[in-house]
Amino acid sequence: MSKFRNLNPLNVFLVGGAVRDQLLNREVYDHDWVVVGSTVDEMLALGFTQVGKDFPVFLHPETKEEYALARTERKDGTGYTGFICHADENVSLEEDLLRRDLTINAMALSSTGEIIDPYGGKKDIENRVLRHVSSAFSEDPLRVLRVARFASRFHQYNFNIAPETMTIMQEISESDELLTLSGERIWQEMSRSLAQSHPEIFFTTLRECGALKKLWPELNALWGIPNPEQHHPEICSGIHTMMVLQQSVKLSNKLSVRFAALCHDLGKTLTNQNSYPKHIGHEQLGLPLIEKVCQKFKVPNKAKSLALKVCQFHLHCHRAFELKPQTILSLFNKLDVWRKPDEFEDFLLACQADATGRLGFENTPYPQVKYLQNLYQQTSQVKPTEFVEQGLKGIKIKEAINERKLNIMTELKKSFAKE
Repeated sequence: MSKFRNLNPLNVFLVGGAVRDQLLNREVYDHDWVVVGSTVDEMLALGFTQVGKDFPVFLHPETKEEYALARTERKDGTGYTGFICHADENVSLEEDLLRRDLTINAMALSSTGEIIDPYGGKKDIENRVLRHVSSAFSEDPLRVLRVARFASRFHQYNFNIAPETMTIMQEISESDELLTLSGERIWQEMSRSLAQSHPEIFFTTLRECGALKKLWPELNALWGIPNPEQHHPEICSGIHTMMVLQQSVKLSNKLSVRFAALCHDLGKTLTNQNSYPKHIGHEQLGLPLIEKVCQKFKVPNKAKSLALKVCQFHLHCHRAFELKPQTILSLFNKLDVWRKPDEFEDFLLACQADATGRLGFENTPYPQVKYLQNLYQQTSQVKPTEFVEQGLKGIKIKEAINERKLNIMTELKKSFAKE
């Protein structure tokens, strides 16, 4: 912190995640600073630039990192924005830390290297516990999602949520407070969790506390819906979906692939219960549910596009060796593989995650990927130039291209059958 000592008389502390991650021996990416005993005028006089609207936050004149005056918060409304913040030179560091969500995020580091830990965060790190700091935790519904995200992020360290904290999360979920969260804010927490190595923990935690039922009832409804045991030894569609999500993490770090894995079976919540454990037409039934959730959470178009395609055509991919060349060509056209080859690769990965996201099938080969990749690579070499040079025009060119592609697929299908 030597770079900040020339800013006397500021009393500066590193707080939150940076302190936590240092104690966990994790790489620190973001530094949050709190200034105790100062004022807006003093910060401006030292060259800081004020950027905060609801409370005084400033950019350091050299590093451009954020510095906030120590503050307290008081609930004054509903939702996660209904707070009044108070910041002045009389607010103590302990008061500032008290408003934070979890004890592991409520520690500070002084310029001399001393850890200030008034609420037992260090002990909770040692015991691998996610515990709320104070009763004020219940005032902010967003904290339910944040705790679920931290449970996902720190699952590899064997962290568990304290029972008393889970109880509060359940109480918040039973109220209407979660409904005050904006779709964008929910997606922010969800997308950050999908980027973790165990995103399934985020969703199972939300389900455990009752939040998933409020925020995404269609996904929550998958639990308890049966699948055919011979194909799905895990049986439950919800468990299967979490297994598919786990497999997608192994195959890709792309948000779109993981989101598609999460959404691929939503249509099973709408299939005829009299036909259980079969789910006839679930691919088509899932499309409006994906449209709905993407609109609700303001999901990026790239993720939405892949999710819709995986939902509609994942069974085609699984049955690739059974499909006629004409059907595969039609599939390629619907997937728009000629203009979006990268998305086609992501489609194959999501389908592979689905196939291997089953109990006992986790390490099963999925040769459909190589087969469809080969078909695409060979047929994508067919260009209209050749047929234009032959004097063909208009629809005749398209027909000739399709015929050539079908011939290629037919020959490749024969060669794969011999392997």
